[in-house]
Amino acid sequence: MPHTFEPAVVDAVLAHMNDDHTDDALLIVRAFGEPDAESATMTGLDGDAGLFSADVGGVATEVRVPWSEPITERPQIRREVVVLYDRACAALGLEPRPH
Repeated sequence: MPHTFEPAVVDAVLAHMNDDHTDDALLIVRAFGEPDAESATMTGLDGDAGLFSADVGGVATEVRVPWSEPITERPQIRREVVVLYDRACAALGLEPRPH
């Protein structure tokens, strides 16, 4: 069973991702789940993956994107989101911005 994070940690990560990084979420979803997604929001996470809701042709679709390795600590979340972003840019042929 994947590690679960405290609700306050998940809420903080979701708020940050959905307020400041919606474009990153869309790139991640397009690269690893729904290439035709029009928008995406992060809806959850656990120790194994990030969860996203993607709008694909007007239909909300859940996309689960595994981390590069299982995580158990809050600081690992940021690292894994950055890894996903960098991998998504590489998969889509885009130049990642500096971190």
